[in-house]
Amino acid sequence: MPAGLLGIEGLERAEIEALLARAKDFQSVQHQPLKRSDALRGKMIVNLFYEASTRTRTSFEIAAKRLGADAVSITASGSSVTKGESLVDTLNTLGAMRPSAIVMRHSASGAPHFLAKHLPTPIINAGDGTHEHPTQALLDARTILDRRGTLEGLRVAIIGDIAHSRVARSDVHLLSKFGVDIVLCGPASLLPPELADLAPGVTLTTSITEAIRNADVIMMLRVQLERQHEAAFPAGEYFRFYGLRLEHMDLAKPEAIVMHPGPINRGRELSSEVADSQSSVILNQVENGVAVRMAVLEKVVG
Repeated sequence: MPAGLLGIEGLERAEIEALLARAKDFQSVQHQPLKRSDALRGKMIVNLFYEASTRTRTSFEIAAKRLGADAVSITASGSSVTKGESLVDTLNTLGAMRPSAIVMRHSASGAPHFLAKHLPTPIINAGDGTHEHPTQALLDARTILDRRGTLEGLRVAIIGDIAHSRVARSDVHLLSKFGVDIVLCGPASLLPPELADLAPGVTLTTSITEAIRNADVIMMLRVQLERQHEAAFPAGEYFRFYGLRLEHMDLAKPEAIVMHPGPINRGRELSSEVADSQSSVILNQVENGVAVRMAVLEKVVG
């Protein structure tokens, strides 16, 4: 693995498998709150978030601390960015403090890659624009493996705002390396035709019933209103055509699981009955976020 983690697309399957295996080792630590590792003792991780985040930022902080590192979180609203400081100057300032790694989320696609070219500090991409969200794809894969035991031969339906989803892109890059049958589904305006060429094994459909039929995994996506410039679908209308309801589950495989990267919007992307059902592994995804990010930090910094 190169210094840092900028995306899934450039990783080899073996590198992904190693991270997923290490994350499984760290899962047991989750249930031992007082247990800490010394793997990253003396290291400092800076979390630099230019966009709002709950799950990703918090889990990176917890992951760093469980590995014995110090973690400092900086948000754009609480930094000199609000005073007009440029991205380059902000990063040069942070670089001068000699952190062991910088975890970065930014609304501009490619921002972490730009950073990586200008700083010797390893950069971990925590989501850049509509490009990639690598650790989310890793925790999604870890969650699927926990429930299904394998990725090979599965049918995964990813449904919602595909056009603006960095999660969908990272998941497609990861799952395609394992020969997964991937169906991307959403309204035509949120389903760019060129995404069929994103990776092998990808098909597109605007029919939610077609996408869900015989699916092993149903991954719902948030409608990213903050990134949409066109008129938004009214919540009720969107839910009518693309919201996941209990009756949809009869079309999927009997042991199908429901996923969502969060935050979920009940009544828009899925019903409360589905979100709180035995099929839902949404909270398992959150839990696995810490284990996966421990594996990534250990690999990048350790």
